[in-house]
Amino acid sequence: MGTASGIDPAPLTYRFPAMAEHIAPVRRAVRAYAEEHGAHNPDGVALALSEAATNAVLHAYVDADTPGDVEVVAQRVPDNGLVLAVCDEGRGMHPRADSPGLGLGLALVAANASRLEVEQRPSGGTRVSMTFPADTWAG
Repeated sequence: MGTASGIDPAPLTYRFPAMAEHIAPVRRAVRAYAEEHGAHNPDGVALALSEAATNAVLHAYVDADTPGDVEVVAQRVPDNGLVLAVCDEGRGMHPRADSPGLGLGLALVAANASRLEVEQRPSGGTRVSMTFPADTWAG
């Protein structure tokens, strides 16, 4: 579906090694994209991104010798808001007795997003998809 000008806005895409130092720059870029594209709560979008990306960094590649990649895609979808996806190719969602977190990450994401989906990817890994309310797209 196109905007009034016939072109959907370009997505923001980042792919980075699953290491903590990459989260802050991606968070800033996603927050700026959310603000530019009319998200009602850009800070909530940034918080949700941080939580989902941190989960991927901490848990996706826990058994791997080297960290794999995390991919983040933000897309303004006309008439649907801002959609944000965080994907990894790791071990999938499995409980960890030695988890370094408090277990509140997905709850914080759900509190900020209007829609949250977590799925195990057929090729391996996890995809967290979040939708956030945004102003009506004027193109």
